[in-house]
Amino acid sequence: MDLIARVTQHFEDSAQTKLNAVDAMAAPIAAAIETMTNCLINGGKILACGNGGSAGDSQHFAAELIGRFEAERQELAAIALTTDSSIITAVGNDYSFSQIFSRQVRGLGHAGDVLLAISTSGNSGNIIEAIKAAHEHDMHVVALTGKGGGQIGEMLRDDDIHLCVPADRTARIQETHLVAIHCLCDGIDALLLGVE
Repeated sequence: MDLIARVTQHFEDSAQTKLNAVDAMAAPIAAAIETMTNCLINGGKILACGNGGSAGDSQHFAAELIGRFEAERQELAAIALTTDSSIITAVGNDYSFSQIFSRQVRGLGHAGDVLLAISTSGNSGNIIEAIKAAHEHDMHVVALTGKGGGQIGEMLRDDDIHLCVPADRTARIQETHLVAIHCLCDGIDALLLGVE
């Protein structure tokens, strides 16, 4: 086995997936930046959730807003719903795993807040329930998906924003999600700080 060729192929596939996604994703990412920035300016917050690698992505996003992305600025209101093991295990045990995010959305979310819902397949049951809870609370939803968007793509409302990576391979979708998350962070900073 030629490991160098295998590694090279991963880099090439990742780069090509990202380039293939630009036309489909640039405009909705820009819309998501504006929605998130307006939410923050108006005193709202962004709640983020996902499973597995997407849980890590939700935490990465929240960390960039509470801390900083590339520029110094004030702290921004963002919460990753994936980090409180007591809440997750209590809700998972007392109710069901499908409710671990939706109960947090109902408890923490308010009208005008944003839910960043991440699911590479678009079919994660607990993310679907979180989106339903966000809709109940008149929150905006920004969904990061792939594989055609799955059930999430079908349930989003007209005022929600769907960032769907046009790919089927989970690793490539996750890599493109990370670029999208960095675009969101950069765009929010640019709008807040008046960067040209």
